[in-house]
Amino acid sequence: MKHQNTLNIVDRTEHSWQQQLSGARRSFAELCTFLDLAEDSFDGVMKLEKQFPIIAPDPYLSRIVKGDPRDPLLLQVLPQAAELISTPGYSDDPLEEANASPVQGLIHKYHGRVLLVASAACAIHCRYCFRRHFPYQENRLQRNQHQQALDYMASNSDVQEVILSGGDPLTLSNSYLSWLIQAITELPQIHTLRIHTRLPIVIPDRVDEGLLELLPSRLKIVMVVHCNHANELDENVKATMEQLTSAGVTLLNQSVLLKGVNDDAAVLAQLSQRLFECGILPYYLHLLDPVQGAAHFDASEKKAGNLMAAVIKVLPGYLVPRLVRERPGAASKTPLPVVT
Repeated sequence: MKHQNTLNIVDRTEHSWQQQLSGARRSFAELCTFLDLAEDSFDGVMKLEKQFPIIAPDPYLSRIVKGDPRDPLLLQVLPQAAELISTPGYSDDPLEEANASPVQGLIHKYHGRVLLVASAACAIHCRYCFRRHFPYQENRLQRNQHQQALDYMASNSDVQEVILSGGDPLTLSNSYLSWLIQAITELPQIHTLRIHTRLPIVIPDRVDEGLLELLPSRLKIVMVVHCNHANELDENVKATMEQLTSAGVTLLNQSVLLKGVNDDAAVLAQLSQRLFECGILPYYLHLLDPVQGAAHFDASEKKAGNLMAAVIKVLPGYLVPRLVRERPGAASKTPLPVVT
């Protein structure tokens, strides 16, 4: 264990997390072999590998109960034949983000903040992802394109918060992140940097000494992680979150309500409690965005309201996430009613 100032920093090398990322399971056969699953029990899955490829790193897979085809973590990464069904009302761009992109790789749809597609890569492919059809190849930005986005921010004085998203911004190297974050820090009107990432959950080693050192002191740093089930939060994840908290990072979580994964009041309450044990506050519980290929995960708005009513009865208010739906063109997330 290394010590720097008052922070306890685990000595992790960039090479280590990058090795874990490059070694992620990327085929149905690999997934089944690693998890002791019978390949012939999943009809139609092989057809999906090219449409939306599997990416699942071992640190995440190690939390799945081997041989259990209904494990809630497995269901988030395992292709299912239901993805091949075309569902009315579902689309490839459910949030109509293409209409809110003034320059390549930047989305400006909410007042005072912009979202920068910092990286086109993800450490894990979640089967319900609302950007599963996003044209990442067309938005794989180089430094000059990111500079155009920075110039746009500089010319819009009302932009006070920058959200790094993707893909996953933490798939970028520390050196590139350092340049990008420093450039954002130099914009005088920016006071908050928000990082939306799943990497500290799926590969905790990503939070290494280099990453902690590059977080700026002038800006308020908010990291919004994405976790849907308490089983994702093992002790390695907890230790990683403690490092981020010690570095002054505010930690929030956003979840998606997923049928068969967490559409149960006890499961949602356990998730909030485990998040708090890890130093993370529940932030949003999203209803599923209607992205084509994910309709089998949908839980109705009425069911969501009933679930949240049950959760409210057993948790203190600060552990209850806001139930929301994102609607195209809306000025903010739309809070949903809770049935009491």
